[in-house]
Amino acid sequence: MLASAFVYILTNEYHTTLYIGVTTDLYVRVWEHQTKQNPRSFTARYNVTKLIYYESFDSIAVAIRREKYLKKKKRCWKEDLIGTVNPLWDEVEVPG
Repeated sequence: MLASAFVYILTNEYHTTLYIGVTTDLYVRVWEHQTKQNPRSFTARYNVTKLIYYESFDSIAVAIRREKYLKKKKRCWKEDLIGTVNPLWDEVEVPG
């Protein structure tokens, strides 16, 4: 079964800012961030466009719960999470 929701983490070029989001279409959502479709958004203002981590879920409700959980964690915990699958914080490809 294909995933119907995603939680993702973006960063900027220098890895100084993290952004956590949730979506039902990861490809389109990352494209929106990278092309700054909303120039006044947090990600556009801080140039947060590099996808470095994502998780997939069968339900948007479960994804939203996970997003809220991750947002409550301290930065060092988030860095450890990212490092488990992407130790160099390379940009990851959107599945699809």
